Amino acid sequence: MRILYVEDATDMAEAVAIRLSRAGMACDHADSVEAAEDFLAVQSYDALILDINLPGRSGTDLLQSLRARGDRTPVLMLTALFTVDDRVTALDLGADDYLVKPFDQRELEARLRALLRREAEQKSEDLVLGALSFSPASMTARVAGDPVDLTRREAALLALLLRHRGQVQSKERLYNGLFAFNDADVGLNAIELYIARLRKKLAGAGVTISTQRGLGYRIDADG
Repeated sequence: MRILYVEDATDMAEAVAIRLSRAGMACDHADSVEAAEDFLAVQSYDALILDINLPGRSGTDLLQSLRARGDRTPVLMLTALFTVDDRVTALDLGADDYLVKPFDQRELEARLRALLRREAEQKSEDLVLGALSFSPASMTARVAGDPVDLTRREAALLALLLRHRGQVQSKERLYNGLFAFNDADVGLNAIELYIARLRKKLAGAGVTISTQRGLGYRIDADG
């Protein structure tokens, strides 16, 4: 899962990004609406965390712009404003949820997970291939009915492969789905490690994750 966090308070943004990373979510940080638009121009996101009070243009301006062009990416608004009218305005503009500052990071994570679950439930039912069944809503997998112990990043990688079953996904595409722009210490070779782990955990599932040399990886049913 990849998240864009739009917040001008750098210390807070860094703390949130670190915590989300530990939860298996890649998090990019933009400190203004203009910076956020630059990110959005080159990368798609599973959800946005959007502060209302930003320098220059406000977070509500970005929200309105997203919804006006048909972008339905889930948006969690952060605000120091606390009146009912303020909250209703944010929701009426197309926000999916809101959280008032100061907030507990555990609640932020919980609300974000709820948004991602809701979006996954709306997008698709379980993905089935061979004896493997994967639930996008809960990000869990089963092989012949038995649960598979996956880390969040392993589950995110499996989701990317299954949504494009039979199609080659480049290492770069998979990397962009798992890691944020500022994960400079994580190289492309990390994908090879996660692929190796998935292959081991999916043994007996009736699926194969094949390496297309120089191109990427593809998941197919055996036979």
